[in-house]
Amino acid sequence: MSYHTDHFPILGIQEFSENQLKGCNLLFNELYGARSIDDPHKHDFFIINLFEHGVGSHTIDFTEYQVKDYQIHLVFPDQVHQWVIEKETIGYQLMISRDWFESFLPSLRFSASYYQNHPVINLSREVFETFLYEFQAIQKELSEEKVFWELIQKRSELIGLLVSKSVEGAFKDFEVYNSNPIISKFLHFIDDHFKTERSVSFYADKLNISANYLNIVCKKNLNASASSLIQDRILLEAKRLLKVSEMSVKDIVYDLGFYDHASFSKFFKAQTGMTPSQFKE
Repeated sequence: MSYHTDHFPILGIQEFSENQLKGCNLLFNELYGARSIDDPHKHDFFIINLFEHGVGSHTIDFTEYQVKDYQIHLVFPDQVHQWVIEKETIGYQLMISRDWFESFLPSLRFSASYYQNHPVINLSREVFETFLYEFQAIQKELSEEKVFWELIQKRSELIGLLVSKSVEGAFKDFEVYNSNPIISKFLHFIDDHFKTERSVSFYADKLNISANYLNIVCKKNLNASASSLIQDRILLEAKRLLKVSEMSVKDIVYDLGFYDHASFSKFFKAQTGMTPSQFKE
């Protein structure tokens, strides 16, 4: 386990590779039986978990999801997760390196933030079988003496498209995220700049619209103000850092661009009802 500059325990894909392959872009892993990740941590790669039979719970960015039969669970690079899976569980896992993830992302079709809000997708048995076929085809290709990486890459992109297709009918807010490109661009910009930029006008300028119009679009589509979406992202990062990093509260205050400890505590308590120290414990 290596500690990155942002103070999270980060697991690199090489640490999962039995043969420590240099330039390993994708790993296949079978999940049989009980396992648990008790301490929250994050990865620098993308994980697709396919559960055939699932019993347990999986917490992704502080939201707990039940592990059930015929599900896909997505964990994006930098998301914090932990799980407790019971012994009856049967599942399959693809780990896609950050390099490949960049080229894989377009196959997901919708904004990454949409999937991060819906990381667990329930599948019919028939759709599950389609996913399983592709996972096993990748597993077979990886076992060949000379691995045809380009074919594996295309198969992983096909899995991304199947995820997109499964999501379309599954969640009521699907149209909201995808009917208005301003929303997905705004959320993307927040991800890039939230540590240094808090003002709605900064993001509105980047989108070439007025702050007032950005607010109207957010309220109409997401039922939230533009500034609350920025604050939500800051809060998520604060929670990630408090829970799973080695950083002191003082360092976190500085890292997230707050003026002082008091202003950070006030912000955190207003959002969660707890002080940062209480949450950390």
